Amino acid sequence: MAYPDDLLSENEHVVVHSHPHFKMLIFPFLALIVTLGLGIWLAVIAKDATAPWDLISEIAIAAVGLGLVVWLFLAPFVRWRTTHFIVTTDRLIAREGVLKRTGIDIPMSRINSVQFEHGLLDRVFGCGTLVIESASDEPLKFDDIPKVERVHTVIYREVNDNPYDDYAPPAGAPQQTEPLPPQGHPPRGNRRR
Repeated sequence: MAYPDDLLSENEHVVVHSHPHFKMLIFPFLALIVTLGLGIWLAVIAKDATAPWDLISEIAIAAVGLGLVVWLFLAPFVRWRTTHFIVTTDRLIAREGVLKRTGIDIPMSRINSVQFEHGLLDRVFGCGTLVIESASDEPLKFDDIPKVERVHTVIYREVNDNPYDDYAPPAGAPQQTEPLPPQGHPPRGNRRR
């Protein structure tokens, strides 16, 4: 899902847009499978109960199962889906939440340094924590960023983008044929002895 273009400034382009790494959904998926399996097993056992209790126990099992699915699976999935980490040509954007929406925008010019951390398990999954030092008091940590080393490199390049690196003289402009002498030193042939 692309970041809405109407929220971007003129000439601002999305470079990276990601959700947290899917590893944060492993336990919710396991909880879903266990809840469904346990619910089906208990429903099969409840069918053998006497007439009024079989229906009551099936309704109770379904209600508890639905509550567990919402709490252990659906809520983490929605939290994952509504968490965005975006790097544009002008800023870093983080958005999170459904009912209570929070966000932070950091202009690229305000970022002092960018670091990444990832342990063995993060390296296996290909994710990590991104640490951004900006003009704020303490560094900001963004956990479970997919391909954290690549994102680190992209942010570093955007922060340190020198507008003169990509300079090419316009077509038809005269090309400089002699290199300029280094600043602050006289040319070698004119040294005094």
